Amino acid sequence: MRTLEEWLAFVERQHPSAIALGLDRVLAVLDRLELRHRAPIFTVAGTNGKGSTCAMLESILNCAGYRTGLYTSPHLLRYNERVRLDGREVADAALCEAFAAVEAARGEVQLTYFEYGTLAAAWLFAREPLDAWVLEVGLGGRLDAVNAFDADCAVLTGVALDHMDWLGPTREHIGREKAGIFRAGRPAVVADLEPPTGVLEAAAAIGAQALCIGRDFGYAADNSQWLYWGPFGKRPGLAYPALRGPVQLVNASAAITALDGLRSRLPVSMQDIRRGLSEVTIPGRFQVLPGRPSVILDVAHNPQAARVLADNLFNSGFAPETAAVFGALRDKDIGGVVRALAPRITAWHLATLDGPRGTTASELAEILAAEGVKVPVTLHETPANAYDAAREGAGESDKIVVFGSFLTVSDVMAHLQARN
Repeated sequence: MRTLEEWLAFVERQHPSAIALGLDRVLAVLDRLELRHRAPIFTVAGTNGKGSTCAMLESILNCAGYRTGLYTSPHLLRYNERVRLDGREVADAALCEAFAAVEAARGEVQLTYFEYGTLAAAWLFAREPLDAWVLEVGLGGRLDAVNAFDADCAVLTGVALDHMDWLGPTREHIGREKAGIFRAGRPAVVADLEPPTGVLEAAAAIGAQALCIGRDFGYAADNSQWLYWGPFGKRPGLAYPALRGPVQLVNASAAITALDGLRSRLPVSMQDIRRGLSEVTIPGRFQVLPGRPSVILDVAHNPQAARVLADNLFNSGFAPETAAVFGALRDKDIGGVVRALAPRITAWHLATLDGPRGTTASELAEILAAEGVKVPVTLHETPANAYDAAREGAGESDKIVVFGSFLTVSDVMAHLQARN
């Protein structure tokens, strides 16, 4: 009997590529699994904001008394974070059983790590009397394993330049790939303030019911509360979501519009929305740790997310010094991330990330130099080492921001957890 760690090591070895887009493998194994379910499916894609939107959907639905299955990725500390039933992580034993079921069904089909995980989550969800599935796309949309399941309501958050080796060189290419989650005759919530033309063309081509922020739904905010407006009316007097940053109003508006799109099957009340938004949590999204100096964890790893992080740092109050703990993957626009954050950073602690996609601290230092960074820069072997150095040099009123990759944030989180 394999443990969860053994299963994860096993599935990681079963396909020669970490990323191999395409639905043929997943659909073949899905057919053999013969899953049956009646729960409506929310599918969420986007460059940034999809994890927060999924968390809001889950939280509101749970507050309304619905049983939910949430599948998201990647994880920070435990694989179990990816698969949740009714807001709780699935236990190791259940995940092992699910992986065994997928392994028994796959035969000669080679599945990637993500494809195994997607099918395992679906197998678990299909065995439960759930009222709704919330599925986060891993990469892109059209050819992502999650797209093997037809969305009753699709949500597309921001579209930015990321994963260009797989999705294409422009926002138009990337937008069309992400719009592949839309389905004919069903709601397609578009939460990008300036969506690529291809997104709307893709929706029109298949007859999806496109609902665009700023045109069909949106929000108005003041210092203490905000108002949602959409195709089915207004919801005034809403408290700000528990997730920090103005961009979360975009994500919250998208979540409410998606729920309204399936209101005949999953009605929710104003109180459900208020409570769900006030209770939603998701680690690593401008997560402020208790104590002094202020420590902020954010998985921002592309320029769009970095600009949001920069705005959130500015809006979070003055600090004499703001130290960055930064590690990144080489297939990201590292220079763009640096440009977005550099005006807010007074010292950089650069960390080497392991693995074939990881950059070394010295490589990061070269990028910072090319971007004209003049403030102090120090190099470290790991994000944990970088954090310790930043912490040692920080005053009580300073800020430390850990960002650049899920791997950077997870390493620091594990380090802090081990010390407590």
